[in-house]
Amino acid sequence: MNTIEIFGYVGALFIGILLGLIGGGGSILTVPILVYALSLNPVIATAYSLFVVGTTSLIGGIQNIMKDKVDLKTAIIFAIPAFTSVYLTRAYLIPAIPDKLFEVGKFMVTKNLAIMMFFALIMLLASITMIRSGKHNFNLNKLEKNTNYPILVIQGFFIGLVTGMVGAGGGFLIIPTLVILAKLPMKKAVATSLFIIAINSLIGFLGDVKSYDIDWSFLLIFTSISVVGIFIGIYLNNFIDGEKLKKVFGWFVLIMGIYIMYRELTL
Repeated sequence: MNTIEIFGYVGALFIGILLGLIGGGGSILTVPILVYALSLNPVIATAYSLFVVGTTSLIGGIQNIMKDKVDLKTAIIFAIPAFTSVYLTRAYLIPAIPDKLFEVGKFMVTKNLAIMMFFALIMLLASITMIRSGKHNFNLNKLEKNTNYPILVIQGFFIGLVTGMVGAGGGFLIIPTLVILAKLPMKKAVATSLFIIAINSLIGFLGDVKSYDIDWSFLLIFTSISVVGIFIGIYLNNFIDGEKLKKVFGWFVLIMGIYIMYRELTL
């Protein structure tokens, strides 16, 4: 095992710690770690990321259910179109995309390049959300009192598509949706989001099982390290301000997103 691979496994621990500390966002590093540190193909990396994110989120989701922090009705209404979209994306859309998309001059745009560029764009959007965390002041008094279920279903399907494409949980998209459309308080939205992410990611991963050969020994080791990190993060959360850390991490994600774009377009 070389130094870069060791860094990849340390990264798995770091992902879990961040999930425990800030409740989301850390999973967005899973694909870059799998691709750049552990040299996995981007398509396989997004598949493995779904399993890692789904398993780690499930642990937090179960804890939240036991503490009665999850709005199960909203979670089910949102999750059904979302995990349907994730599964269809992983099982049919991703495999259907040709390896070579188009050519611009002498520059070939490949499937792997397109996935990584789209992922970098999602990282930039997520970073802005994390940097501005705390500045959002959703004034629910100015919003409709009734939950907008039709729009919630449509939004769930769209977010499922994004999750399926990049292999990330999409909490930065789900939480505002639950607050604005489902009228959930912020803390309940965060807890419900984690449960939805777990369902989306794990069902989405089932769409990959039939399409790719899964290295279960590697995947289970990587995921187990991440799970250990979650418990470390939950413990550290007693001493560290997660909201302040989220903003710092947001800047890191912003730099990583820009780096991925630069690397993919120049190397």
